[in-house]
Amino acid sequence: MPGIRETRRLPYSAQQMFDLVADVGRYGEFLPWVIATRVRSDSETEMVADMVVGFKSLRESFTSRVSKERPRMIDVHYIDGPLSDLDNIWTFRPVDETSCEIDFVVEFTFKNRLFERIAGQYFDKAFRKMVEAFEKRAEQLYGSSNSSAQSVA
Repeated sequence: MPGIRETRRLPYSAQQMFDLVADVGRYGEFLPWVIATRVRSDSETEMVADMVVGFKSLRESFTSRVSKERPRMIDVHYIDGPLSDLDNIWTFRPVDETSCEIDFVVEFTFKNRLFERIAGQYFDKAFRKMVEAFEKRAEQLYGSSNSSAQSVA
């Protein structure tokens, strides 16, 4: 299964970043290509949510089960939609009280192998744009008083 991984050190606490990522209902406010979200159920440890994504005239709906371990991890499992599989894991590791390291992994499989090869070329760019959108949202919500974000090799 193709996948992409990004590790970043951010000037926000693990709890702040966990809360931002867990707030699926607000994704349409800041994530590119997210048209709508609907949280079907939500508890301290699990959420089921629908997301509609689109680009130009294309629209697709996804349903995912989100497992939450506050403030350490968010694990998203694909339930239904146009792909064969789409899973992602967010891991939040505190560096100190005001910063954390985030590890974000996305793995995906398209139903059509040819489409997977074609779309896979663009998926990396889209993934990076989404990570940047989360960083910008964190700055809007929590300010930028600390040092800037860094990629971690």
